[in-house]
Amino acid sequence: MDAQATALNSHVLVLNKMWMAVRIVDAKRAFALLCKDLAEVIRVDDGSYTGYDFGDWADLSETQHRLFPEPGGADPYEWVRTVRMNIAVPKVIRLLAYDRLPRNEVKLNRRNIFARDHNRCQYCGGRFPTAELSLDHVIPRSQGGGASWENLVCCCVGCNTRKGGRTPRQAQMPLVKKPAKPKTNPVLHLRLGSGKYESWKAFLDNAYWSVELK
Repeated sequence: MDAQATALNSHVLVLNKMWMAVRIVDAKRAFALLCKDLAEVIRVDDGSYTGYDFGDWADLSETQHRLFPEPGGADPYEWVRTVRMNIAVPKVIRLLAYDRLPRNEVKLNRRNIFARDHNRCQYCGGRFPTAELSLDHVIPRSQGGGASWENLVCCCVGCNTRKGGRTPRQAQMPLVKKPAKPKTNPVLHLRLGSGKYESWKAFLDNAYWSVELK
């Protein structure tokens, strides 16, 4: 994938009008919202937040690009190049007329379970590439176990074969950690491990913005 395609698929945090994080979109979707004047760019700089409409952000990008024409170094942004201009992919945007509160429900899916368990087999404790992991029902389906946060864990191929259709106690394979439903999206926490998404952190604790000030 070339740099242009990578930039267009990079992640952008979306805030609602009340400055609460509501979703993550790719850069293509973020630019569509900006071009339609449905959102503004929020630039985070030393704890201060500045809003820019699409035109102002494009102008600022041109200035930034002249100062840092090569990627990396002092330039923290990814870039999209058009016929007329170079424009930085924003890290955060804020919707201007959409006040929906963030959803707290975390979807039960393979990606989120792998993220919750940090790609670590919950029986042997080894960390594996996603392609070498599967999901295991702690209580096997043959014994009445269902698909839930508390009954699904990451498992390597070797441990999955060894455990078979038994419970951890029957197989004498204790779990590394008792599985539980995460309170927030585990994939989001993995991304926050990268300095690339440092500017997101202030917006991801809803209480920071919604607590009553006295």
